[in-house]
This record gives sequence, C-alpha cells and structure tokens, in this order.
Amino acid sequence: MGCVGSKKEQDPVGKGVGDDDTLKKTQTTHYVRDPTSGNKFAQLIHLSLCLLDLENIVIALYDYEAMHEGDLGFRKGEKLKVLQETGEWWKAMSISTGQEGFIPSNYVAKDSLQTEEWFFKCVSRKDAERQLLAPGNRIGSFMIRDSETSKGSYSLSVRDSDHQSGDTVKHYKIRTLDSGGFYISPRITFSTLQELVSHYKKQCDGLCQTLTVPCISPKPEKPWEKDAWEIPRESLKLEKKLGAGQFGEVWMATYNKHTKVAVKTMKPGSMSVEAFMAEANLMKTLQHDKLVRLHAVVTKEEPIYIITEFMEKGSLLDFLKSDEGNRVPPPKLIDFSAQIAEGMAYIEQRNYIHRDLRAANILVNKALVCKIADFGLARIIEDNEYTAREGAKFPIKWTAPEAINYGSFTIKSDIWSFGILLTEIISYGRTPYPGMTNPEVIRSLERGYRMQRTEKCPKELYNIMLECWKEKPEDRPTFEYLQSVLEDFYTATESQYQQQP
Repeated sequence: MGCVGSKKEQDPVGKGVGDDDTLKKTQTTHYVRDPTSGNKFAQLIHLSLCLLDLENIVIALYDYEAMHEGDLGFRKGEKLKVLQETGEWWKAMSISTGQEGFIPSNYVAKDSLQTEEWFFKCVSRKDAERQLLAPGNRIGSFMIRDSETSKGSYSLSVRDSDHQSGDTVKHYKIRTLDSGGFYISPRITFSTLQELVSHYKKQCDGLCQTLTVPCISPKPEKPWEKDAWEIPRESLKLEKKLGAGQFGEVWMATYNKHTKVAVKTMKPGSMSVEAFMAEANLMKTLQHDKLVRLHAVVTKEEPIYIITEFMEKGSLLDFLKSDEGNRVPPPKLIDFSAQIAEGMAYIEQRNYIHRDLRAANILVNKALVCKIADFGLARIIEDNEYTAREGAKFPIKWTAPEAINYGSFTIKSDIWSFGILLTEIISYGRTPYPGMTNPEVIRSLERGYRMQRTEKCPKELYNIMLECWKEKPEDRPTFEYLQSVLEDFYTATESQYQQQP
C-alpha cells in the first residue's frame, strides 16, 4: 500500500486564466510509441526478454489514468516492468501491452505483500493508531505493518474498545521462525502472513478482538507533475479566496484543469525574487508527511505565486475556533501537538529553522493531519513592520527572548515558539498572553515571567511548556524529545505491545 507519506488525498468557481487549447493538450492521454510496435514478432521477443528479468516487475495497487504527456495509464493488479527509477515518476513498460511511459511510483509495489489491503508499509505505531481510530473504521479493524524496532519484522495493530478508555488500538509483535514462518503466540505458527490473518479472522484466539476488516486506506495523492517547478501563470485557475495574510492572499486553485492546489500570492515588493528562489529551492527538498508540500512557483513577474498541496480544513488556528474544532477532545489536541513536533523534528534533523511557528502557520487536512507551512519564509520577507521587533507585524508573543533582543533565531527559538503554540492548541485558539500588549510581554519576559497554566491545561503539558521556555536556549529540549513525550502522553506508563496471547 506504499509508505505512509504516500497515503494521502486529492480533488475545485471564479477567476480563471489560461488558454483552453493549451490546457487541453495536457489532458490528452499520450503513450511513448514502442520502437518494436511495427514488428509483432520483434515485440514478442522484446516482451519475453523483459519477462526473464523479474527483478524490476511491480504490481499496480490502484488504477491510474494518464494525465500528462508521456504518462502510462494502468489498472489495479496490472504488472509493469520498471525501466528507470528517478524520483517520484518511474519509467515503466506494461507487460500486457508493451507500451512505455512514466508512472507514479506510489501507485505500484515491488513486494506482493504490499498488494494485500491489510498491509501498510512504513507506518509508525503512532500513525497506525491515528489511522485505525479515524472515522470509517470499526472494532476489529486491523493492519499489519513493518516493525519500527526490528528490521524485517512485522507488527499487527487492531482497533479495540473497553468501557473505561473507549476505542483504543492494541499492538502485537509478529515473530519470525528460523524456517521463515510467523507467529504471535508460540502455541500456533503460520507459514505466511496471509494464513495468520485468515486464522485470526475466524477467532480472536487470545487477541483483544477477532480481526474484521482492513484499516481504510485512502488512495494516495498523485505525485506532482514531472519537472513542473516554474510553471506558467495561465496553468492556474484561482477559484476561491481562502484568506488574506500580512504578505498576500491564499487561494484554492486548479492546476492544468485536473489538480487541486493552494496558491499563496505574495504582495509585490514583499521579497526579492532571487532570495525567494534560493529559499524555495531549499524548501522543496524538505519532504515529510507533516510538512505542507511545496509543488511549484510562478516568479517570472510579480506577484510571486507559491503553489502547495491543498489542505481542506485551513489553518489550525481557524479550525480550533470553528464549531468542529471546538468539539475536538483533549487527547486529539495532544495528538495535534505530537504531529507538529514530528514535523519540526524532521526540520531539526535537517538543520533548518522555521522562524515563525504558530497555529496560524499550521494547516489541517480532511483527515485531521496537521502539517507545518511557511517554513523559511520569515527569513526572506523584506518588510520592516515584520522584521523589526517594534514592527506591528512582528510575532512578539511567539518569539523567544534572544530572537527578540538580538535577532538570534535557532532551532531552540523554534522550541520556545512551540511552547507558545501548545497554549494555542489546548485553549482552542486563544491568543497568547491574553490582555497584554507586545511591550508588556517583552518587559514581563525580561523579569522572568511565564504564562500561567489555565484550568483545562494538564499539569504534565504545562511542564512541557515550561521546558520550552527555559531562559537559556541550550537548556530547552529537542523536537525529537518533544515528539516522543507527546506521542506517549497518555500511555507513558503502559507497555507499547500486548503480551503474547
């Protein structure tokens, strides 16, 4: 079923630009002509030789309709031979037709195990819990996934329920026999994972539940079009204004009539094109499931457009203030915090800095996955109102003292901001330091003041905030540490895995 990073979604009234004839061309299905197509006998030999090399054969996990010139369409279950692996688009040949073209790599699998609906490759324990507890799944819904701790081993995750804690997820280690078989309990062994699943679907036999149906797996989002980085302005149709910020507007848009995207339009003069391109080229290398994906740019003339993946629920700040967000229970709020810490741990690992971490710069999709947006943009804004601490747009209440006083932005100043972000999340979007002006906040911080704990904030979470607000940057924790603490916030004293049944 592909990696967790690939299990995503995709889907568009207004103001369109573009030449229909030009756009229609991108809609046409094209196949690269097979060089032996004129000779049936030669084509048969070509296919036979390819079949001898089974090493690069992949199986289609989903249907794919060719969208761009040079694409190769296919049907679920079809076998293809990979000719060249480069990035997200692989060159491949259909075994059944001999046609060649580019295919989205997250729509196919090399391992036949990945074709099983219950197998989820590259899914962490925490993400397994998020997916199994998502709407649409039920008691007994399950998945088998790669083990995080034992390479080559597997884990079984099952949705359970009890009167005290409601719906939960239980995890079981699947152990491997020297002979190649599998077992959860040594009382009974299986030669394949398929046999194991079949057995526990008939009876629970010591598990928390009898297995019912595989965890729902949304069809992954197709990779962005090959080599489409600087794109024509006319290829975008701006359809709905989603909001306006300090430096521009955000629109829901459609790219080339087929891909839903978000477009951030930057106010002319807000940044130099050269500085933006240098940062954008770095930003596009940062790819993680908890970071908003940067797809493309329009920079040939102003306003600059930044094209990213579309996030249905908008900013975390707006979501928390909405009726739906107000109904989110505290454990899910902690999970939002853990997701953001996971994304920031990746930024930390890549030696990058966000510089403007707050709920307004976190976006939420329809599956309630939180993703970090606008990382790195703060550094290249050319606006004294934003860059100077006295400026009206400078986010004083989220900024660490050393960054306010000396302009010292580091991953540790991002940690401080994360502590402030935690107060926004647990209070459903309340502005930090309520009732205080920016100058009052600066003076209070200089005296050692820290925001007080609210009644609904768990003491353990407040202690994490205080760790983030240590005076010396080097005394603050890492995002990697914060991720581990927040992911296990309610289960720190429990064993991660169930004992053998």
